[in-house]
Amino acid sequence: MKLLASIMALALTAAAQVPAIDWTAQKAEILRHHRSLVQIDTSNPPGNETKAAEYLKKVFDAEGIPAQLFALDPSRANIVARLKGNGSKRPILILGHTDVVGVQREKWPVDPFGAVLKDGYIWGRGSVDDKDKVAANLTVMLLLKRSGAKLDRDVIFLAESGEEGTTGPGIDYMVKSHFDDINAEFAMTEGGGATLENGRITTVQIQTTEKVPRSTRLVVNGTSGHGSVPRVDNAVVHLAAAVAKVGTWETPMRLNDTTRTYFEKLASISPPAKAARYNALFDPTRAEAAQRYLAINEPQRYSMLRTSIVPTIIQGGFRVNVIPSQAEATLDVRALPDEDLDKLYAEMRKVISDPAIKIEHISGNDRPAGPPSRLDTEMYRAL
Repeated sequence: MKLLASIMALALTAAAQVPAIDWTAQKAEILRHHRSLVQIDTSNPPGNETKAAEYLKKVFDAEGIPAQLFALDPSRANIVARLKGNGSKRPILILGHTDVVGVQREKWPVDPFGAVLKDGYIWGRGSVDDKDKVAANLTVMLLLKRSGAKLDRDVIFLAESGEEGTTGPGIDYMVKSHFDDINAEFAMTEGGGATLENGRITTVQIQTTEKVPRSTRLVVNGTSGHGSVPRVDNAVVHLAAAVAKVGTWETPMRLNDTTRTYFEKLASISPPAKAARYNALFDPTRAEAAQRYLAINEPQRYSMLRTSIVPTIIQGGFRVNVIPSQAEATLDVRALPDEDLDKLYAEMRKVISDPAIKIEHISGNDRPAGPPSRLDTEMYRAL
């Protein structure tokens, strides 16, 4: 509802009337599209996002909304749809991604691609990342079309493939080869969110920038041998110690213009106790205690304060009675936009303090840091 209102505020002509929407009547259709998208297995790898793109294409075709598939890989198509305005303003782009991360089916209490409605939620891979956004954007396009609203700018819909770590066939391809089809003054995608407390939305957060993913690997080599003979260079032991040190390492808190403004605004609208904690972040004598509280109770906000390093994968031996010759761990590093990776790795080596551990940057899907979106735009005011 808020997304549609924002798009209308940006795209409707001055003389246009904002159509009233009966959201209760729309609920069944919105859930149908959401669940249908979740039921399409687009686990990346391999992706197979064309299946989702074709579903969306059928919906757009039925509504008379021009839509086109673009594919670098035939199995990994992107889809673009467009509602035309009068051209007096540049377009707005609303986008989401159709791929999802893989699943360990045996860990799920339900079919991860069943879109089961349980306890008031849609259970399934992609239900909140990112097929809910794709369904919301689809709803915006359908309701704008049906309303007959007069637009002063085009509204462009993009459902991209390959967002989950393989952007080559997705947004990279669209920017390099079909930028004219998605070129816009403003773009809105996943990020931000709302805080729900006691069934009531207390804050709506607008994300204007984000950290930079820098996947990293810890590798250690040792002497292989029989498990009955302990060895001082056991790769698993060295790796376990390194992972424990890195996983508990608190990198320095560094507020930038974006996060400083965020916590200032958050404090201004929060109850007294919370406001005091957020304001304490600006006071060197109280910041440490405030960070400890956030780390336990508000980990997402705690993460905003620093470059985060989280161990996510450990690989080692293959038999209980064999000491492996190598062990490695993967770290999900989310760096502040101005982070110097070489300096970060130098500090990491000091923290680990073990010459047997090698630190390797995993290249291949690095994303460049971008400047924050401005807060004085028509888009921001509409949101």
